[in-house]
Amino acid sequence: MKKILAAILCALFAVLPFAACTEGGDGKTIRLNEVTHSIFYAPLYAAEALGYFEEEGITIELTNGGGADNVMAAVLSGSADIGFCGPEAALYVLIGGSDDVPTVFGQLTKRDGSFLVSRVDEKDTFDWATSLEGKEILAGRPGGVPAMTFEYVLNNNGLYDGTNVTMNYDVNFNYMTAAFESGIADYCTMFEPVASDYEAAGKGYVVASVGEESGEVPYTCFIAKESWLDKNGETADGFLRAVMRAIEYVKTTDSAAVAELLVPYFDGTGEAAIATSLDSYKAIDAWQEDMTMTEDAFERLLDIIDNAGELEKRVPLTDLADLERSAAVYAALHAA
Repeated sequence: MKKILAAILCALFAVLPFAACTEGGDGKTIRLNEVTHSIFYAPLYAAEALGYFEEEGITIELTNGGGADNVMAAVLSGSADIGFCGPEAALYVLIGGSDDVPTVFGQLTKRDGSFLVSRVDEKDTFDWATSLEGKEILAGRPGGVPAMTFEYVLNNNGLYDGTNVTMNYDVNFNYMTAAFESGIADYCTMFEPVASDYEAAGKGYVVASVGEESGEVPYTCFIAKESWLDKNGETADGFLRAVMRAIEYVKTTDSAAVAELLVPYFDGTGEAAIATSLDSYKAIDAWQEDMTMTEDAFERLLDIIDNAGELEKRVPLTDLADLERSAAVYAALHAA
């Protein structure tokens, strides 16, 4: 955890020289820094494509942080109004004793979004407890939530790295699929649309969802400084309202229609691939409809981080998240 906190601080110092130029705004233009750009976050982009942000008088300036550490640094420095990443980034800052801990005020995804891909077709026979025994798996970088969640799933099924299974942490996340295709490891975790595309090309088989097996976890959330939320409460509420409407739209609308809407947001990815990805995420119930973090999901996240040896201490959910704002916006939206 100390290494991750140090990375956040390093990233913060890297962006501080620019903070004076970007701090401020009229509260209607939201500078949103996302951890990565992914179909997993489809409702966020759909909210803009459907005009829901515009109806709230909000303009989104979207930037890609390229990692949770960088997102958190952008929020802390003031170069972003809202950060979109895993809540563990704010959790590490909180545990580190900061006086200015950003607040989680809305949750978008409630599961790990990766899928396990095998070299052999075992869709009907795959079993977490037996199929992976003695095998090697590419599962991400050590200390990252995807890798920690996967380790948690393995341990819950009696599998332990270095004992009866091998977790390969040597390959950078961006190169895992290429490494797997080159012959490294027996299994690889992939997000959509990579997983479905890989299977469609006849290179492997999607055999399981990591998120389904792990249970609900607050995977990616919207995070802002308390000072920004205090000054821009109505804007924050409008932002949540727009995303909530988009979650409902994506969940209840045919994926082909949603895919047509989202094509401009994913250069080089076709409608069919987007639609298949959306179906995969709908099948595992990926999005938090009311955008409010639950105690059970938060405690599971702490269990996952603790299981990986990265948690110094447990903290109450209410020290990290504002649950009342999203709950109130959701209640008002559905009372209308």
